[in-house]
Amino acid sequence: MGHVKDLKTGIKYKDTPIGKIPVDWEVISLRDVSEINMGQSPPSEDCNEREEGLPFYQGNAEFGSKYPSPKKWCEKPKKIADEGDILISVRAPVGEINIAPHKCCIGRGLAAITAKSIHSQFLYHLLFLRRKYLQKISQGSTFEAINSKELSDLLIFLPAVTEQKKIAEILTTLDEAIEKTYQIIERTKEAKKGLMQRLFTRGIGHKKFKKTEIGETPVEWEVRRFGDLCNGQPEYGANVSSIDKDKSLPRYIRITDITEDGKLLEATWQSIKREFAQPYILEEGDFLFARSGATVGKTYLYRNKDGECAFAGYMIRFKPNPKQLLPEFLFQYTHSNFYYNWVKGILRAGAQPNINAQEYFNMPLPKPPINEQKQIAEILSSVDEELEKESNHKEHLELLKKGLMQVLLTGKIRVL
Repeated sequence: MGHVKDLKTGIKYKDTPIGKIPVDWEVISLRDVSEINMGQSPPSEDCNEREEGLPFYQGNAEFGSKYPSPKKWCEKPKKIADEGDILISVRAPVGEINIAPHKCCIGRGLAAITAKSIHSQFLYHLLFLRRKYLQKISQGSTFEAINSKELSDLLIFLPAVTEQKKIAEILTTLDEAIEKTYQIIERTKEAKKGLMQRLFTRGIGHKKFKKTEIGETPVEWEVRRFGDLCNGQPEYGANVSSIDKDKSLPRYIRITDITEDGKLLEATWQSIKREFAQPYILEEGDFLFARSGATVGKTYLYRNKDGECAFAGYMIRFKPNPKQLLPEFLFQYTHSNFYYNWVKGILRAGAQPNINAQEYFNMPLPKPPINEQKQIAEILSSVDEELEKESNHKEHLELLKKGLMQVLLTGKIRVL
């Protein structure tokens, strides 16, 4: 970030079709400074997972924070992007951007942009700034997509090459910090998976093991039905409409409010009228399971720190008996491959993506002694704390970058 101290405020500006810019900048079309290569998907028989041929990127599903990761390869590519090309998704969600880390095959969900008479890293950041415009014009399409002409016609700002380079250096420094943090997060997630695999099969300090219906476990452990370790009967949530966020009322938790890692989203906060809420108010340690839809199996552990909450109809509430099953242990277990494999097995047996209360009640669970459940939960929670710390750091860097992009890429602050 050494260049930040060189920032200087510009003096004279001019109006353009895409906003005010310094008088010494130009507005040009993307086609004027780059080559655009629209992707084309090869036949499925030419693709493989054996890592034979070129890495094949179909769309933004393979995108990372800056570079994509291949899931398939292609021996007879139709369209090829070169290393360093900017990859942009041209089908919903339009405007997602990565950089090709190597020569690769691109499908119809992507376009490759090769910078010609513009600094490549500057263009990469500039396209981030213009994403909202691309998303806006894509909404006029039946499938939310943009075509070659719309991408080629995209208007962009063009400062002198020396300024392009300085702006790119500042933003790339932040990109590198974001990418480094992203890699730390991904490695930590992988490490946690390995830790869970060991803790939920070998436990802590055990020497003897036995075969059970859920696999090998320590001989001291039991395997029990989940419902037998809970108090009372499972309950379905409220079937009433939510209302706009009102902090004087209970928060209304729906499936869409819960992230894959079991946290509540702030952006989707909705409330429920108090007269409907009372039977569905959550208490410390209550455990929610998503029972249907694309996110069936998702779980959430309620803690008092989340404030007053009620739960919606596509959720099922269980109350783990803390003398038998620690909610924190259950929470960690329901984010393991053991749990997800059970969910997949139940879903394969049914016509619709749905798991009912009785099926959850009968779910087999490993049951270590309470003190060992506590140890396992604490070990895995400490990893979660590290993940949250790194995720918050990454979010801070992304906000910093977003703010700098707004002023540097529009010339509101000059780097001279």
